[in-house]
Amino acid sequence: MPSGPVPSAQPSFLQSDRLLARAAQPIARFLHIEAAGGLLLMAATVVALGLANSPWSAGYESIWATSVQVDVGGYRFEESVGHLVNDLLMALFFFVVGMEIKREMMVGQLRERRAAALPAMAALGGMIGPAVIFLAFNAAGDGGRGWGIPIATDIAFALGVVALLGSRVPPPVKVLLLSLAIVDDIGAVLVIAVFYTDDVEARLLVAAVGIVALVVLLHRIQVIYPPVLLVVGLALWLVVYESGVHATIAGVVMGLLTPAGARQTELEAEEVVDVLESRDDLSAHDIRLTATAIKGSVSACDRLIDSLHPWTGYLVVPLFALANAGIELTADSFAAPSAVFGGVATGLVAGKLIGVTLFSWLAVRLGIGRLPDGARWGHIVGVAALAGIGFTVSLFVTDLAFAGETQRADAKLGILVASALAALLGSAILTHLARSTKGSIPPEP
Repeated sequence: MPSGPVPSAQPSFLQSDRLLARAAQPIARFLHIEAAGGLLLMAATVVALGLANSPWSAGYESIWATSVQVDVGGYRFEESVGHLVNDLLMALFFFVVGMEIKREMMVGQLRERRAAALPAMAALGGMIGPAVIFLAFNAAGDGGRGWGIPIATDIAFALGVVALLGSRVPPPVKVLLLSLAIVDDIGAVLVIAVFYTDDVEARLLVAAVGIVALVVLLHRIQVIYPPVLLVVGLALWLVVYESGVHATIAGVVMGLLTPAGARQTELEAEEVVDVLESRDDLSAHDIRLTATAIKGSVSACDRLIDSLHPWTGYLVVPLFALANAGIELTADSFAAPSAVFGGVATGLVAGKLIGVTLFSWLAVRLGIGRLPDGARWGHIVGVAALAGIGFTVSLFVTDLAFAGETQRADAKLGILVASALAALLGSAILTHLARSTKGSIPPEP
């Protein structure tokens, strides 16, 4: 047998040390977690629907209605388990969303104007279209307050569908969907803060501003020790919660304040490591110095997203679906659909498809944006259809918009039906396009 050195395996594009590969690695990790989390989200939704329409429905509802009470001195905090999931755990979800928005705007896809223009315009159309259609259904009724329900796109659910489609969706199209959903999240957060906040206490808002100033100072002096940020974040959440502004806004603010730039460059970190590697008398202090140098070359945003994203993707969002997607399905719900149901379902399916496609065309036509490499207009239409999957944030806004159980149930039913239809429609469009253009789409690296 011939002898000789065994050839080393060539790293894939994403495993290489090239500049573009290093920039793409956080996106690849994000897509992987979101896609897997989306599949788990679908499973949690099915379980919730099954329990809500089973002989165990009373037990299912009683779990989320269980009261949790905490007394500290003269202050008493009391909420149900369901509200803790929606207000406290979802604040962690929005914290990660805030950091993702910050990272994309500072160092990611939304940093360059032309790269950001297309998803920004698409997201704008994807909010205007559904809102207009919803209000057309509910112009004469009392359901108009729910216009913010169909404007949201669920990142996890949409990317879960894309994961099932596999190589039939080109990588640039996946990134476009991700960017569109992130811009959509910005719009949804603004809508929640401005239009779904009542009876604000100015005194507590001033206290919240003071805590925000403290967070800015901590980041300025590079205090990013997680337990410290946890205590300050909980204090901000509690003050915002008591002020009347929805508490999840505290999570978004904490995320947006997290530094997205590294304290030092990768080259500086490598220089420290190279110097220490040449020494024979390494001490524990030297090793800690090396670890600090390597750690300092990664931004706080990236580190926190990497550590928290699996928890939000695999636990918080599925638990939210388990608590909120359990609605009773009856023949009457479909036999005589309400205006709220019609507005939500039509807004998500038709409004997103028309709004995203039309505004994307306008962005390209006006020269302020361009299609991603390897993408065709059929991909834009497919992405527009998948944007109609408005699950997590839509359910979230439903509880803010409506106090009555009937309207909430109608809106949630519309969300479930629309999300299923949008997933099927988007999958059909992208699958058909992949078959018709087989061989002309470059493989995913």
